[in-house]
Amino acid sequence: MSEFPSMTLSEWEAVLGDAVRQLRIDAGLSQMELADRANASRSAIQALETGRGSRLRTLLAALRALDRGDAFDMIMPPVGPSPMEMLMAARRAAKNRERVQRGLRLRDDRA
Repeated sequence: MSEFPSMTLSEWEAVLGDAVRQLRIDAGLSQMELADRANASRSAIQALETGRGSRLRTLLAALRALDRGDAFDMIMPPVGPSPMEMLMAARRAAKNRERVQRGLRLRDDRA
C-alpha cells in the first residue's frame, strides 16, 4: 500500500520538491538555469525544491523545462480521438459498408 494517503500536504510538497531537485541535478542545471528555462524566478524554483508552498504552475513549468511532462501520465486522462474525429471515422466506416454492400449486389446480379 502506498504511504502517500497518510502524508500531510507539507510532506507531499517536500517529496515533490526533492524529486524536482533530483531531476534538475541529473540534468546538470543550476536553480537559475532551470528558472530561466521554466520562465520562473529562482526563488520560485527554490521554494518548489524545498517544499515551501510553491504554485502548481511552477511545478508544471519546471517539469516541462526538464522535459519530464511524463511525470503526470498516471493521473492524466487518456488522450483519445476528438468527437469530430470519431464522427469522421463513423462516416468513413458507413461509406465503406455501403461500397461493400453495392459490390455484393452487383456480383449477385451477375450470377
